[in-house]
Amino acid sequence: MPHTKSRIQQKNRDAILEAALDVFSAQGFRGATLDQIADLAGLSKPNLLYYFPSKEAIHQALLTRLLDTWLDPLRAMDANGEPVAEVHAYARRKLDLARDYPRESRLFANEILQGAPRMRAAIEGDLKRLVDDKAAVLQAWMDQGRIARLHPVHLIFSIWALTQHYADFDVQVRAVLGPGHDPFAEAGAFLDILIRRLLSPGAT
Repeated sequence: MPHTKSRIQQKNRDAILEAALDVFSAQGFRGATLDQIADLAGLSKPNLLYYFPSKEAIHQALLTRLLDTWLDPLRAMDANGEPVAEVHAYARRKLDLARDYPRESRLFANEILQGAPRMRAAIEGDLKRLVDDKAAVLQAWMDQGRIARLHPVHLIFSIWALTQHYADFDVQVRAVLGPGHDPFAEAGAFLDILIRRLLSPGAT
């Protein structure tokens, strides 16, 4: 019996987080309400509050889970790999993330646009440390003449912009491209050419 209760609790918790992801990514933190989340999750508001004491608690749980997912592609960049291939693979992983997790991307973007009140510690901590570490890897490759010399942190920023744009501005991308286009397939081919030419030693 305890195992059955645990499974039900996990199912309800997952339903709340899934519903909250829809609501927060569409409405932002300020526009979202507990009633909207409970309704979409198929639960009463008191039942929802049994699992999470507040809207802030739900939002924080989503952001905590999201940050790990968001950092994984950069963590996978291997200092012992072939530099251009590693940077290209990182960009493709970020593009895949934008394709597969568009709601999470918009949730993250909304939080940043609000000044990151619930993520500032993580951004200034785990995220900054990881970027600093990988920027040092990029700088070492540049110093060895293995890739073109660029500002390593701005290179990472550029990859974020070139990939997350396709999730955060999906409606605009599809409207401009028009019917019959696969934005992510086309973006992947474009990134392949762009990164290989940009990072080719001597390119800059």
